[in-house]
Amino acid sequence: MKNYLEFEKEIKTLEEEMELLKSPGGESISEVDTNKIKVTQNQINLKLKNVYSNLNSWQKTQVARHEDRPRSSFYIKKIFKDFTKLSGDRYFGDDQSVTTGFGLIGDKSVLVIGQEKGEDLNTRIEKNFGMMQPEGYRKCIRLMKLADRFKIPIISFIDTPGAYPGIGAEQRGQASAIAHSIECCMSLNVPNISVIIGEGGSGGAIALASSNKVIMLENSIYSVISPEGCASILWRDPGKSLEAAEAMKLSAQDLLKLGVIDDIIPEPLGGAHRNHDEIANNIKNTLLENLKYFENMSSEEIFDHRKNKFLKIGRGGGFTKSSTDGETGLEFKEPIFLKLKRTLIQNKYILSALGLAVIASIIILLN
Repeated sequence: MKNYLEFEKEIKTLEEEMELLKSPGGESISEVDTNKIKVTQNQINLKLKNVYSNLNSWQKTQVARHEDRPRSSFYIKKIFKDFTKLSGDRYFGDDQSVTTGFGLIGDKSVLVIGQEKGEDLNTRIEKNFGMMQPEGYRKCIRLMKLADRFKIPIISFIDTPGAYPGIGAEQRGQASAIAHSIECCMSLNVPNISVIIGEGGSGGAIALASSNKVIMLENSIYSVISPEGCASILWRDPGKSLEAAEAMKLSAQDLLKLGVIDDIIPEPLGGAHRNHDEIANNIKNTLLENLKYFENMSSEEIFDHRKNKFLKIGRGGGFTKSSTDGETGLEFKEPIFLKLKRTLIQNKYILSALGLAVIASIIILLN
């Protein structure tokens, strides 16, 4: 049974009509009106195109959370061969909300990390609705270090509303686990690629998305807090989720413009939930392209690429290769406002003296 969102009512009506045309009850198959089916299908495609090309940020949030949207487990089965699952953090236990293991994409070995929300009520409870606990992050850290040791690239599928905020998780060091996961991601000497397939929520997402390449599906979201949470804090009204979603710039298109992410993977007509095989194929091709991009890079170049990417976000600077710096080969491009601030700090004594002189002059004039 298909699930429909609020803005898909007309599409639902057309698809129900299509089902009736394909199964006309007691009539024989020869009496099916194929022309009417073709016309109705064209109407559905046109409606899907119109609706999904004009989604606002809140509607994209709803699509990112769609019940029928493919989960990490589907992509792992569809994209990777010979996947070997590995479990446990060697301290406390195994977190079911994240699947980890080694597999092959093409002929290349990779470490796969997939945050998992679950597909029905039972699996959602088992997977804790995709909210990872400290042992989940520690499991990922353990395997990322193993992959780094053996020069194996890392691919992460991000799909979480955020890290689990329960008291047990806090007692076991949730904040520390997230911080160490970010630190591990940033210190790797192998390429790591993150694909946000649904929700990328808060520290629960950035803990695994501190990557060389952060890629989003067309209708996925990536934000520091949910729109409902933001609306509750700013306006004390969760009903203002649309305003919050628009202000937060959480869509893939907005984040690409801001330079927070690196690429967008187009989804099938009507969203990833309408054609699982097509979106899996799109993701696989994108991953192969990005792995090839890093193929001839040294460990140092891969590390510098990641560092440069994050240093540039929000300021247009960062570390770039410089032929004049023989020791590190790196040069920091300082933004103008930082240069001005540094100049002012360096000349604070001169500025203080000038200020005192101006104040003294004013006092003399007034007297």
